[in-house]
Amino acid sequence: FKKTIEQQRYVYEKALELKAAEEQNETTGKRGDAAEISMIAQHDDDDDDDDDALDDGAGGGGGKSAGKGGRGDKKGDKKGGAKKRRGRGGHGGGGNNGNNGKQTSGAAPSSRWKNLTDGEHQHERAAGGGKKKGGGRSGSPGKNGGGGGAGAGGAGADGTPKRSGSRGGGGGGGDDGEASQQQQQRPQDDEYSDSDADMSEEEEGQEKKRSEQNAELPPEYWQIQKLVKYLKGGNQTATIIALCSLRDFDMQNETNQLAIRDVGGLDVLINLLDTEDPKCKTGSLQILRDISQNYQIKKAIANLGGMQPLVELVKDSTTELKCLAAETIAHCAKYARNRRAIRRYGGIRKLVRLLKLGLQTDKDKGAGGGGGGGGGGSDDNVARCGALALWSCSKSAKNKEAIRNAGAVPLLASLLQSSNESLLIPVVGILQECATDKEYRVLIRTSGMIKPLVDNLASKNAELQMHCASAIFKCAEDPETRDLVREYGGLDPMVGLLSRAENKDLLSAATGAVWKCAASKANVHRFQELDTISQLVMLLSDQPEEVLINVVGALGECAKTPENRAAIRSAGGIPPLVNLLTGTNQRLLVNVTRAIGACANDAENMAIIDRLDGVRLLWSLLKSTNPEVQASAAWGICPCIDNAKDAGEMVRSFVGGLELIVSLLKSDNVEVLASVCSAIANIAKDEENLAVITDHGVVPMLAKLARTPDEGLRRHLAEAIARCCHWGNNKVAFGSAGAVAPLVNYLKSKDTDVHRSTARALYQLSIDAENCITMHESGVVALLLGMVGSPDESLQEASAGCIGNIRRLALASESAK
Repeated sequence: FKKTIEQQRYVYEKALELKAAEEQNETTGKRGDAAEISMIAQHDDDDDDDDDALDDGAGGGGGKSAGKGGRGDKKGDKKGGAKKRRGRGGHGGGGNNGNNGKQTSGAAPSSRWKNLTDGEHQHERAAGGGKKKGGGRSGSPGKNGGGGGAGAGGAGADGTPKRSGSRGGGGGGGDDGEASQQQQQRPQDDEYSDSDADMSEEEEGQEKKRSEQNAELPPEYWQIQKLVKYLKGGNQTATIIALCSLRDFDMQNETNQLAIRDVGGLDVLINLLDTEDPKCKTGSLQILRDISQNYQIKKAIANLGGMQPLVELVKDSTTELKCLAAETIAHCAKYARNRRAIRRYGGIRKLVRLLKLGLQTDKDKGAGGGGGGGGGGSDDNVARCGALALWSCSKSAKNKEAIRNAGAVPLLASLLQSSNESLLIPVVGILQECATDKEYRVLIRTSGMIKPLVDNLASKNAELQMHCASAIFKCAEDPETRDLVREYGGLDPMVGLLSRAENKDLLSAATGAVWKCAASKANVHRFQELDTISQLVMLLSDQPEEVLINVVGALGECAKTPENRAAIRSAGGIPPLVNLLTGTNQRLLVNVTRAIGACANDAENMAIIDRLDGVRLLWSLLKSTNPEVQASAAWGICPCIDNAKDAGEMVRSFVGGLELIVSLLKSDNVEVLASVCSAIANIAKDEENLAVITDHGVVPMLAKLARTPDEGLRRHLAEAIARCCHWGNNKVAFGSAGAVAPLVNYLKSKDTDVHRSTARALYQLSIDAENCITMHESGVVALLLGMVGSPDESLQEASAGCIGNIRRLALASESAK
C-alpha cells in the first residue's frame, strides 16, 4: 500500500484540488490525470426522475422515493436519486443542502466506468452504489444526514448508526439526518442469547459518555473526514490511496478513531470487506483492527452488523486476511453483542480451525526438516490470532461451551508446548478464562496441561507468568490439581512471584494461586518450609483489594495448623487482619473473618484479638445484608467463644448481641443457619447466656428447623438442641414443638459427626418421659443399639445413655401396672 501511495501521490493531490473546486461550484474542466481516480460518478439529468422509482418496493430510493428515503433540500432532491438494480439494495445519496446536489453515493455505474475491471465495478458498488444482489450496506451521508443502505441505515449528522434492515435499503438522509430503520430479524433461539451477565467490568467502565460538544477538535479530525468522503465516492485506485492515507494517521488516538465513525466511515470499511479486491480488504481490516479497540467503535460495529463479514473472512485463503480478521474479532468480541454474533454466524468453529491450521503447518515443517517446537513464523501467527479471538469470546459462558464442543481443548494442549511466548499468552488466557467451569478444569488436568503451566511460571515474560498463575489459581479448586502442582515443583516459583510487589496483576494471580494450593495440607507444609507466612503478612498493607482478598485467604488456609498460627502471630499478622474487619469489600470480609476465626484457635492469638476488640467487630458483621459475610462471621465467632478467658461475660457485654444472633435463625440461607446453630451451641455453654437466648425464643426456632434435609445443618442443629436442653423446661418445649421425631431420622445419616451430635441431643431429650415415648415409637432403640458398638467413645456414651433412659421409663411403667 505504501508503494501505491508513492506511485500515485501526484494523482491523489490533483483529486483533492478537483474536489475542492467542485464544492465551490468553480469547476475548471481541467481534469487531466485526475479523471482516472474521479471521486464522483456522473448521472444524466434526464434520467433522474425515472431513477427514483422502485421495481418491487423492497429497497429504499434516494430523495423522495416511495416515502422511504430521507428528504434533501430542494436543489439536492433532484440529484439524490439512485438507480435501482433488480429492486433490491439501491440506496439514495444524501441531499447536499442546495449546493447543486452533487451525487456522492448511490450512483449506478455510467459510461465513464465502462473501462473499469470487474473488481473495480464490485468495489464501486460496495463503496457507494447498489449491489446487484442484496444491496450495499450503506450510502454516504449528505451534509446533514446519511444515506440508508440495504444492509444498514447510514449515519446521521452526529455519526450515530441507524438500525440494520433485513432486506431493502432506506433512503438518503436529508437536512434532519433521518434514515430508514427497518428492524433486522434476529434468531430468537436460546442458542443465540446469553443468560449470564456478559457485560464485563471493562465494558461498564467504557460506557461513560464522551463529551463531544464544544470540544476543540484537532486538524487531523477534519483531514480524516475528508479522506473518508473520498473513500465513499472513489473508484478502486482512489479507495486504495485513501485507505493508505488513513493508515498514516495514528489510529490508536481516540479522536482519530471517532472521526471515522462520525462521518459514516465504518459503513464503508465494513462494505469493503465484501469486495473481491484483496488490497481493499487488507486496508479496511488494518484500519478496523486498530480502531476497534475503542468501545464506541465496537458498539457501532455491532449496530452495523459488522461481525458477519469479519467471521466470513476468517476462512479466507489468504493468511494475512485471516490474521487481520481474527485480530479485529478479538477486539470486537470484548463487547457482549459481538460475542453473541460471532457464535450465531459460526465464528467459534472457524476460529478453532485457525488453531488447527497453525498446528498442521508446524507438523508439516517438522516432517520436512524445517524444525518444529513452535517457531515464531507466520503459521504461529495464524494460531496466535485465532487464540486471541477465542480468548475474547471465552468471556461468555455459552461461548465457552461452544469452544469446548468445537474440539479446542486438545489443540490448546498441543499449542501449550510451544516456546513462542506471543502464542502462549492468548492460549493460556483462554485456559484461565475457561477454568471457571468444572468440566474445563477436568479436561485441563487430564490433557496434561498442568505441567506446562507450572513450567511457564519461571518464564521471563511477566504477562505469561501472570496468566499461568491465574490459570493455576482457578484450576487449583480441585484437590487433584493441587497435588499435581506440588509434584511438578510449582510451589517454589509460585512463592517466588510474591516478591514482585510492583506488578499488581502478577501479584494478584500469584497470591490467588498460593491461596487455592494452600487448601491441601501437603502444600501447606511446603509453604512452611519456604517461609511463605512472613511474605504474606508483609502484603497485608498498601495493596489493592484484589491482592488482599487472596493474601488473607491464603493466611486463613495456612492458619489451620498450630505452627502457622504461631508464625502469623510472630510475623505481626494479627493486628492488620483485625483492622481489615472495618472494610466494605464483601469478598475481603468473608476471607478476613475466616482467617481470624482460624487464628483464634490459638489462646495467645485470641488474647490479641480480644484486646484489639476483634470479637466485637466480628459480631457487628452479623448485621451485614450479605449471607456469605453473616455465615463467615458466625463461624469466626465460634472459636473466639471457645478460647476466650471469660467467654460468657464477653458475649453478654455486646449490647443486643444475643438477640441479633437468635434472629438469624429466621434466615433462608442454609450456611447462615448452620453457622448460627454452631455459635448458639457455644454460647449455650454459659448458663446465663442460655437463659437469655431462651427468653428470645431460641427453642421454637431450632425446633422449626428440625426437618431440614441438609447434613451440615443437621449436625450443628442437633448440637445446639443438645446444649439448649440444659436450661429449665427446654427439653419439654422441644418435645412439644415436634423436634424429637425428626431427630431420630438423623441417625440414618452416613455422617458420623451427625450421629454423634444427634445421639447427644436424644440423650438430653430422653430425660423427659414424653420424649422417650416419642423416640420409642419412632424406632430409635434399634438405631442406637448399632451405635453402642461405635469406636467413637462420645457416640457410645450418648447412645447408651439414651437407651438407658428409655429402658428405665419402660421398667417404671411396668412397675406401676
